[in-house]
Amino acid sequence: MQPIAQTVGGPTPETVYVSFSAEIIPHTTEALIALLSQQANIGVKNVYLLLSTPGGSVMHGMNLYNVLRAMPFHLTTHNVGNVDSIGNAVFLAGEKRYACAHSTFMFHGVGFDINGQMRLEEKFLQERLDSLLADQKRIGSVIEERTKIEKTAIADLFREAKTKDAAFATSCGIIDEVRDVKIPAGGPIYSLVFQR
Repeated sequence: MQPIAQTVGGPTPETVYVSFSAEIIPHTTEALIALLSQQANIGVKNVYLLLSTPGGSVMHGMNLYNVLRAMPFHLTTHNVGNVDSIGNAVFLAGEKRYACAHSTFMFHGVGFDINGQMRLEEKFLQERLDSLLADQKRIGSVIEERTKIEKTAIADLFREAKTKDAAFATSCGIIDEVRDVKIPAGGPIYSLVFQR
């Protein structure tokens, strides 16, 4: 990650814009939390999070969702590309939520990868299934609480594994409105850049 520049000595901006276009994994999660904590500590009142993510770790996505909901500033989230998988829970942390006209939201059930040769036994499979269902329930409860989508429809979204457009997101309360991002001249913008 590139170092985060912090303005010293000037007045605290009322609103800051943060661009996060990355997978939700340990170091990206911690970098975003660190930047947002910094903004909270200096008294920023509004954070506008420009989000595009392929998803990632359920654990880190739920961590982000809960921390974002706890922050003392007003959070606006804006889908500027793709919000996929666990990224949907992170996106739903916003009090106000928007999406660009050509942005998408992708939902699917929780899964796990198997690397190399692995012996699969009942105990292992049952533990994995229990874990997957618990994660799916947590994500589903966020979607149910923060949108107009009902539990049965959420289960269908997970099974379908389909990409939905901004019009769908408006119709079911994922977003408040389809709109382009407008950053005022001089608006402080932070962009988290991650190296592979």
